[in-house]
This record gives sequence, structure tokens and C-alpha cells, in this order.
Amino acid sequence: MNKMYFTSILIIGLFSCKKPVAPTVVLPSNLVTAINVNGSEINVQATADNANFYTFTFVRGNDSTTIESNSGTANYTCSVSGTYVVRTLANTSYTDFISKTDTVVVNVSSGTSGAPTTGYTSPLTYPGLSLIWDDEFNGTSLSSSWAFDIGTGSGGWGNNELQYYTNQNHSVNNGYLEITAKEETFNAQQYTSTRLKTQGIKSWKYGRIDIRAALPYGQGIWPAFWMLGDNITTVGWPSCGEIDIMEMIGGAGANDRTVHGTVHWNENGSHAQFGNSKTLPSGKFADEFHVFSIVWNQNSITWYLDNVQYNTVDISPANMSAFKEKFFLIFNMAVGGNWPGNPDASTIFPQKMYVDYVRVFQ
Repeated sequence: MNKMYFTSILIIGLFSCKKPVAPTVVLPSNLVTAINVNGSEINVQATADNANFYTFTFVRGNDSTTIESNSGTANYTCSVSGTYVVRTLANTSYTDFISKTDTVVVNVSSGTSGAPTTGYTSPLTYPGLSLIWDDEFNGTSLSSSWAFDIGTGSGGWGNNELQYYTNQNHSVNNGYLEITAKEETFNAQQYTSTRLKTQGIKSWKYGRIDIRAALPYGQGIWPAFWMLGDNITTVGWPSCGEIDIMEMIGGAGANDRTVHGTVHWNENGSHAQFGNSKTLPSGKFADEFHVFSIVWNQNSITWYLDNVQYNTVDISPANMSAFKEKFFLIFNMAVGGNWPGNPDASTIFPQKMYVDYVRVFQ
């Protein structure tokens, strides 16, 4: 074949092969943000041309919270004072966007509650039930319904926890019980917190329990609302039974937005347990108040988050008889332990848990 002819064919072939053209992505434009700081809350309103949705990230130090919004509005409640970075994305898709960064200073005033101002509230009445006991945490001190566990339980309460429980890491003000976990050396422990209980004072068998609270957050932080059988002093654990109304282990990923509802009991001489969890679609449980509930009768225990069921267990079998006795309440915030692991450089202290009320219906 003539070399000149072959070269001409090759050149024509190269120019006739066209690469596929990628579709044009229209990015949003004219991103504008309006930011207002109202006490401990940051309110953001964003607008942009051709935006399909917005993503807001609130950053303080190593901690961040991301909120997705179709309307361009986001609200974030700060638990501590400081400088916060607000990064706003106007998205065409998750990979195509424009961004804007703002910085705001938030002062959570001492002497006033840093609790969120929004969240779910449960009703005061339910059909067929009566309110038999409640604590709305009004006033300036705990009621006589509560006592304290003091110390470490001679072994981190069985979970290798790192806190020393005192009767000082709590307050009652502005209508909230506030439990604080601090990073401080006390009696050879690195952290302090508070563990409250109604043991020997109040206990219940069956009913509905509602607890409205805003939770803490961060690696190694372990808040819980739970119950133990009155007979723990005679039969021990787990024979007394344990009902975990709410537990959360804080940290990265979904941890700060996932709660767990679990029961523990003695199964033929061995520890048995059953549980399930519920995860928020975005944000974290520290951002606003939620109501954690159980409905407990002779046949079952059912867990609710903001009155939406997410777990139930059948307690009618004979081996579940522990759950047909009276139980008392425990509120605590642990630091570290076998399940959550230890705090790390990302964990912010102090951490606070706010309880608006606890109500028992039968």
C-alpha cells in the first residue's frame, strides 16, 4: 500500500472520531446568605439562582454539624460560646455546587440556659391514662424524688467509664434539669458528671413514661435515661431487669443522631438483651428537644421517639418475669467506657444534657 495513501486514511480516521460530549451542568449563581444570632441560636437564610437544595455546615473547632434544606433555611443551637464558621452550599447536586463561608460569634450567657428553644413536645394527656407522677424541673433545686449515686462504682459502674459522679454537676434553672460532664481531675478520675435516681423513693410497674430532653454530643459521651428493678439489691443484675428508655453514644458518623432502646435480663443464668435503634435523618440530638418514651404493660414494652414507634419486645414469656415488677428511674451522663470508647481531641467539654420534664402515666 502506498505510504502516502495510508497516512491520509489514518488522518481522516482520527479527525472523524468524535468523543462524547458530557452534559453541561448549570451551577447555581448569586448565592446570598443572611445570618442572625438569637441568643444561642444561629439562623441562616440562603438564596441562589438555579439551586436545587442547600447544605449548611456549622463548625466550631473540630466539631461540625451539617443540615440539608430545600427551602434555604437552617437553624442551629450552640451549646457553648465561641466563634462558629457557617459554610453554605447552593447545590445543583451533591457534587456540583457553589459555596459561601461566614463567621459568627455566639455568646451563651452564664446564668441562662443554653438549652435549645425548639423541638417536639408531648401531650399532657393520653386516652385511658392518667398522669400519676411528673417532674417539670421548675424552681431552683431538685425535688425530694431524686437521690445521687456518688463515685465510680468501684470499677466505672461495670463499664470502665472514666467519670467520677458527684452531686455538684447538675443544676435546676429556667425550667430545666441540666447535667454537666466536665474535663477535670477529681478523686483520680479525669472527668466528673452526675447520676440521679429515684431508687427507694419512687418506682413504677407498667405505664407510659415520657422524657423530653436535649442530649449532649461528641466522642466518648454516653447519656442515658433508664430503669432498674427495685429488687436489684437482693437478686443483683441482670436478674433485676434493666429497661433502657434511651441511650446514645456520641461521636462521628451517625452516633450523635442515633439513640438506642434496649432491655436486659437473666436468661437461664446468662445475660440476655434485646434492642433496636433510631437515627435522625440529619443533625444531632443536641440540636433540639426530643421526647423519648416507653409504653409498658404486662405483655410488651414499646419504645417511641417523638411518639413514633421504633422498637417493641414481648415480655409475656416466663423468662421475662423481671419486667413484671417495679422499676426506678436513673438519669446520667457517662464519659468513656467499653461501648462508646474514650473521648478524643474532637470532644468538646463541658457537655450538657437538658431535661425539660419526665412524666409517668398509668
